[in-house]
Amino acid sequence: MFSWRAQTGRVTWAFTDRHGGVSSAPFHSLNLGGHVGDDAADVESNRAAVATSLGLPRDRLLFMRQCHGREVAVVDGPWNGHEAPAVDGLVTATSGVALAALVADCTPVLLADGEAGVVAAVHAGRPGLLAGVVPAAIQRMRDLGAREIKAVVGPSVCGRCYEVPEELRDAAAEIAPASVAVSWSGTPAIDVAAGVVSQLRANDVAVQWVPGCAREDSSLFSYRRDGLTGRFAGIVVLAP
Repeated sequence: MFSWRAQTGRVTWAFTDRHGGVSSAPFHSLNLGGHVGDDAADVESNRAAVATSLGLPRDRLLFMRQCHGREVAVVDGPWNGHEAPAVDGLVTATSGVALAALVADCTPVLLADGEAGVVAAVHAGRPGLLAGVVPAAIQRMRDLGAREIKAVVGPSVCGRCYEVPEELRDAAAEIAPASVAVSWSGTPAIDVAAGVVSQLRANDVAVQWVPGCAREDSSLFSYRRDGLTGRFAGIVVLAP
């Protein structure tokens, strides 16, 4: 269920994998994405299982309607029947609420200041990297009193596996030079996670980078590898 999980003071950090759920192929088995064509009841069962593993009621595991932008929402509890916001970052200062960012090649970024009691989950794909969704989330956290922010960057498609047209790599180079990469075959590529890490460090955030390439690791979902597929998640929780 979890490819990586850790506890730091009041903060639980985790990245799920594709095992331990009920979804059928090609989403087998722990697909957490509700927008990919999987059976809705299976997705909900998978999400409930993850919430239970984290020791939380299902309604306190919050997902976004991700849109590859830079918008970030501050939340304080369950959606209570309302539609999740169309954002790519969630921030909370409320304990006992799990924030989730769904990915299948994009970079999941988890942020926390345990002393201040502020956490965030961010979905950072190539558009989000260039739009500045990570710095936007950091600023919202600081607006809520965060000062010593730590980040855990999860597995995503690596630069060697993310081939792009040269003009896209050049555009990324202007915003995040560290993201410039070369693919396995010597063509232009982008390392989104490396770009995210550079933005975190530029904003004085301590970084832990969990290794792994989604495309190369069959235990993770990868759109680049499989096309029609599920989503795994980065999740952060602030304990009471």
